[in-house]
Amino acid sequence: MTTAIQLTPGRVAQAWFGILAAIGTPACSPKPRGKSPGWTPGRTRLRRIRYPKVKKRATLSPKEPSVAV
Repeated sequence: MTTAIQLTPGRVAQAWFGILAAIGTPACSPKPRGKSPGWTPGRTRLRRIRYPKVKKRATLSPKEPSVAV
């Protein structure tokens, strides 16, 4: 006859990492990192399109209300 060991919540929390390491993970392994190819050789580069500046007019002083005389 085997006796069941009563584990406290703290002991279960300590053993949890070992349980996860034993059963593994369903996630895929990370892909190797590499540098992106960048600009293709021989392709002509163009400067970006420059648009003219937008100049705002000076604000006009508000008109004084006309008073009927």
